[in-house]
Amino acid sequence: MASRRAALLDVLARGAFFQGLQPGALAEVVAAACERRVEEGEAVFREGEPADRFCVVTDGRLKLTQLGADGNEVILRFVGPGEATAALAIFEGTEYPLTARAVGPTSVLEWEREAVQALLRRHTALAVNTVRLLSERLREVQERFRELATERVAQRVARALLRLVRQAGRKVEVGVLIDLPLSRQDLAEMTGTTLFTVSRVLSEWEARGIIESGRERVTVTNPHGLVAIAEDLPEERRGKG
Repeated sequence: MASRRAALLDVLARGAFFQGLQPGALAEVVAAACERRVEEGEAVFREGEPADRFCVVTDGRLKLTQLGADGNEVILRFVGPGEATAALAIFEGTEYPLTARAVGPTSVLEWEREAVQALLRRHTALAVNTVRLLSERLREVQERFRELATERVAQRVARALLRLVRQAGRKVEVGVLIDLPLSRQDLAEMTGTTLFTVSRVLSEWEARGIIESGRERVTVTNPHGLVAIAEDLPEERRGKG
């Protein structure tokens, strides 16, 4: 039990949401939470349900999705260890705007609304970090809308892969592996396009040595080339850097 508590404190201490908290305050935050284990595909919360629990991933990863106007699921982001989600739960009368499902076996810490509100009143750093988190999520949504409205499919796919590299990238011999299960259908849902189009784009990039892909795995072998596509640089500037 003591070792698990120490592990939780370590995960939270490295998360952006808890920056600025002293060890004693962090221990108080952990004591107010309930730990929950979910299996692959299980929902931690669902879009449209009353938002009453704030949560932080401690092990594993969550996939955050939302239903589009056409009824198709859109992947918004992945959330890994130390990252917070469902910040709207601190406000009365709100609903979850998306669904969070476990990518694999995952553990989360959850706080009831009343517990979070009490912690925010006692710890100014948490209140400031909450505002920052909400601001970042709003900026992400605005950026995604801009991409969908103004960018070519290849740019959107490149940007999605670069975001995933930042979130879950792991250096390997041939480049940077996106260290989470990632299918071509997932990429299609993240970028507002079709499986056929994503498959065509990735096959072209594999032929050019920009990526390597396998079953639910993508490795970026030429990050400079991927950045050039994302930024829509002229063809002659898309070398390997």
